[in-house]
Amino acid sequence: MTRLPRWLEGLENPVFARLYLAQTINLMGDALTWLGLALLAFELAGEQASTILAGALTLRVTAFVLLSPVAGAIADRIDRKRLMVTNHLMRMGIVCLLPWVTQIWQIYAIVLALNSFYAIFTPTYTATIPLVTTEQQRPQAIALSSATSQLLGVLGPGVAGSIAAWVGTRQVFFLDSITFLLAAILIVTLPGRMMVNTQPSPQTPLRLWQDMKTGLSCLWLDPLIRYALALQFIAAIAGAQILVNTVGYVQSTLQLGKLEYGWAMASLGMGATLASIGLGHFRNRYHPIVLMTGGTLLIALALLPAHQVFFSGLLLLWATAGIGQTLVNVTTQTLIADRVSVEMQGRVYGAHFALSHLWWALSYPLAGWMGNHLATYFFYSSLLGLGLFVIWFAIFKPYQLMQLKRGLWHEHNHDHNDMSHQHHAHAATQHNHLHFHPAP
Repeated sequence: MTRLPRWLEGLENPVFARLYLAQTINLMGDALTWLGLALLAFELAGEQASTILAGALTLRVTAFVLLSPVAGAIADRIDRKRLMVTNHLMRMGIVCLLPWVTQIWQIYAIVLALNSFYAIFTPTYTATIPLVTTEQQRPQAIALSSATSQLLGVLGPGVAGSIAAWVGTRQVFFLDSITFLLAAILIVTLPGRMMVNTQPSPQTPLRLWQDMKTGLSCLWLDPLIRYALALQFIAAIAGAQILVNTVGYVQSTLQLGKLEYGWAMASLGMGATLASIGLGHFRNRYHPIVLMTGGTLLIALALLPAHQVFFSGLLLLWATAGIGQTLVNVTTQTLIADRVSVEMQGRVYGAHFALSHLWWALSYPLAGWMGNHLATYFFYSSLLGLGLFVIWFAIFKPYQLMQLKRGLWHEHNHDHNDMSHQHHAHAATQHNHLHFHPAP
């Protein structure tokens, strides 16, 4: 029997293969949603459409930051399969409202509702990958999911645009809703239930708050993950600079057109995709600290000479930046899977999804301000990233982090009802404590 290439080995797992196909269809639906929204905004507001989309993106990130920790806590307490199916069906219904939109405020309301459910779905899906894959399949599965996301980020808008031109702006949303239905059907067919806690406790507001704190605490207490989060802030600063200011640089400074802008952004996506494909091989040869640190330097240094090169050089730099983004972000996701027990991964991935998008929420306005006030904004953004890198390097001492033992974070329930614990002054019967268990 012919074996699949290393970067596709996760698809040898039939459960992950079906989950991955559902996610791919979901990503295509997301591309249809945003392209349809852009066309609808232009139909309603003309040249003010960019303002509407900027507001919609702000609402999207806000929903991610506020709701992802809640989603992670819920995902560890109920059947994840049921949660993902419900999520797809709700988004299907919400998308079907878009063809009847006539007011701008209705776009904002629907975007907020859609992305509230998206904020619940994404960390749930991410935390489910380690649940359905083996330790050997897990890195390739996470990298493949990331590569597909990056690739559809490049190709999805073009495909969606072709579909919209064929069926019409408002009709595209009905086709969009079908993608969510197909994804829901695929997840329904997954075997069994997907629960990490077979005896879940009642989900009270206090329990939910404790679960959210557990996810955030685990991110903060683990030195490796804490360093990864710090590096993701640098990656977000550089990434936001590219996403916000490339269009102006290509069309105004370089005096090129929309086609060249599309190629520039495609280079970023293709670099990220190629890095995701090759990451499984490099992961076995290099420590995660090396991969994340190298990726951060790549994306920060890629911006440094951007104002001094011709368009072909810019393509190479943006592809390098895409490689750096993947080395930081995918390695961080894999690191969480390697160092957090399956029973807690929903909460930790939810907290991580919120914090990583908080970095972007801070980086987008910074990139906008630099683009409006500085002539060589890519250069100064690179200096800012490199300066933060020097500070993080001095604080976290990554060369020492490489010596830390492997192990898993677990949550333990401590019962204080017995006589030996009556000296405690609190009345609660149980407390949950985080512990790190080093691997043998």
